[in-house]
Amino acid sequence: MTETTSSETDHAGGKRLLSYLGAHMREYGLLIALIAIMLCFQIVTDGTLLRPVNITNLFLQNSYIIIMALGMLIVIVGGNIDLSVGSVMGFVGALAAVMIVEWNVPVSVTVLTCLFAGIVIGAAQGYWVAYWNIPSFIVTLAGMLVFRGASLWLLEGQSVGPFPQSFQMLSTGFVADLIPPLGDAISAVTGDKRVNGLAMLVGLVSVGTIIWSGLRVRAQNKAYGIEDEPTSFFVARNVIVAGAILFLVYKLSTFRGLPNVLITMGVLTLIYAFITERTTLGRRIYALGGNRKAAKLSGIATERLTFFTFVNMGFLAALAGLIFAARLNTATPKAGFALELDVIAAVFIGGASMSGGVGKIVGAVVGAFIMGVMNNGMSIMGIGIDYQQVIKGLVLLAAVIFDVYNKQKQG
Repeated sequence: MTETTSSETDHAGGKRLLSYLGAHMREYGLLIALIAIMLCFQIVTDGTLLRPVNITNLFLQNSYIIIMALGMLIVIVGGNIDLSVGSVMGFVGALAAVMIVEWNVPVSVTVLTCLFAGIVIGAAQGYWVAYWNIPSFIVTLAGMLVFRGASLWLLEGQSVGPFPQSFQMLSTGFVADLIPPLGDAISAVTGDKRVNGLAMLVGLVSVGTIIWSGLRVRAQNKAYGIEDEPTSFFVARNVIVAGAILFLVYKLSTFRGLPNVLITMGVLTLIYAFITERTTLGRRIYALGGNRKAAKLSGIATERLTFFTFVNMGFLAALAGLIFAARLNTATPKAGFALELDVIAAVFIGGASMSGGVGKIVGAVVGAFIMGVMNNGMSIMGIGIDYQQVIKGLVLLAAVIFDVYNKQKQG
């Protein structure tokens, strides 16, 4: 009797685990896919992918993609799309170059002016989408052409640079080590010549915060009787995430420490994750993309909310433009060309739905990293840009097919 009961309990537990995995396949699948892709390229590149200098380059090369992906996710969740982000990014970089190099405007004034320009651009496009009901595809396609031409006009078809060191620090700068004793202690244990103590402390604090936050949410769900993630899944996910963070931070700490852009990305990711998951504004954006008419009938100011998503996208595209120009140390007429495709692909690969109302900030970041690791790994292997485009296109198609399949299965 006891054995039968135990068997039935195990069977029920197994079914629950499979059911939970099926319902959250996209989230776990993304994490597994990123790890598998990194391990694959680590093997085929003979360990080059995860060397400290290359990990640093991965963050520097993909910082502007990730920053714009945060804004693009909100636009897509709200039921729209923005095709102009690459051109806006290039235009803002061109504006910064002209202001600093040719007009001798101070860096601080230039940065604030360029960010304001991005907000104005987002507001201009959002106005036509939100208040005139012109499809976002058309408005932002026009914006893409307008700002690509504006960049050519502003730069007069030539590259402008270089920038002063203070501006380059936006992208290529590193946070100074404020805790050398911790780095020295870790160096003594690991045998490395020099370890950045501040980088390791940030990694440890990040891991502790993630675990504490997860346990807090589980306790809240249990108190309210909400079915939560199975314990085995929770433990496995946190072990993998914590291990990955500590590994990457350790690698960075043995090179030059934490890049400035990594701090910028981390802070922005936390802010936007909090907004989308914990605030009324975030819930309204999801409601807007899920069913616009129902959202309007429930009292949500859909026009104003749509307008806000484009203003936010313009701001983040401007920030990405400044970081991109600082990294290149010059502004070129072709900067940002077709970059909007990588941003949109990262968001869709990260789990966002084409119809709106579905998607997470963390998913967009992971999707951007998947694209970045693929780009970096294929470049190390010497794969031509033609084949790279084909492979990225197939990955995007697979992500969309998976999304459609999941919807049909759940329906």
